[in-house]
Amino acid sequence: MTELAIGPGTQVTLHFAIKMADGSLVDSTFDGAPATFSVGDGNLLPGFEQVLMGLCAGDEQEFPISPEQGFGQRNPNNIQDIPRDAFTDDMELEEGLMVSFADAQQAELPGVIAEVGEQSVKVDFNHPLAGRELVFEVKIIAVAVCDGVQKH
Repeated sequence: MTELAIGPGTQVTLHFAIKMADGSLVDSTFDGAPATFSVGDGNLLPGFEQVLMGLCAGDEQEFPISPEQGFGQRNPNNIQDIPRDAFTDDMELEEGLMVSFADAQQAELPGVIAEVGEQSVKVDFNHPLAGRELVFEVKIIAVAVCDGVQKH
């Protein structure tokens, strides 16, 4: 039986860790259940998915992920001044607080308070990992054809 490599039409089960460039951990499955996804299903950002192409069950790798491959560059247009009176009086506004807003389609849009002023509050709607160099560590457990036929 030949080894099936990760590519279009495959389902992948893996352990992963996402780390900052300094090694601090952002997210990991290594201490829990592995993750499973089908290539191209949108569960993994394209830049993370792309580095996995060609790997097989048993492979372990670490990949540098640039902002362009990961969560994009920080966009200054995603930092908005919101009138202070748009927040409820009982809300304690402080820098670093994550607040949930609704966008024009009423979908949840998280933002982080960047600065609290007397008249307005600066809210950063960039993804917290935007603009960051990351390290993607993976251990491939299984690669299967999406129809469920598994090869090792």
